Amino acid sequence: MSLARRIAAAGGTLSLAVGGLVAAAPTASATVQGCTRHVLEKAPNSATELVEDACKTGADGGEEAFKDCYHLLRGDYVPAVVAADSCRKAPK
Repeated sequence: MSLARRIAAAGGTLSLAVGGLVAAAPTASATVQGCTRHVLEKAPNSATELVEDACKTGADGGEEAFKDCYHLLRGDYVPAVVAADSCRKAPK
């Protein structure tokens, strides 16, 4: 294999690897953002800070985090279905 092909192959592999890291990086907070966005789209009168706090609480995952997220949202009169769907989205 010629030197030019090796350099091109190495460059292509490196760019794919870096691109994969950059694409994966935002997913850590995307779940909280998705949860928050879902609540605010379905229940626009909700308090934004409370919704963000609830979604951050739900991002930990597990039954207890789901319940805490759900109860925080329901305390702000977010409809039960919207609260449950949003809290399920938080840890994904």
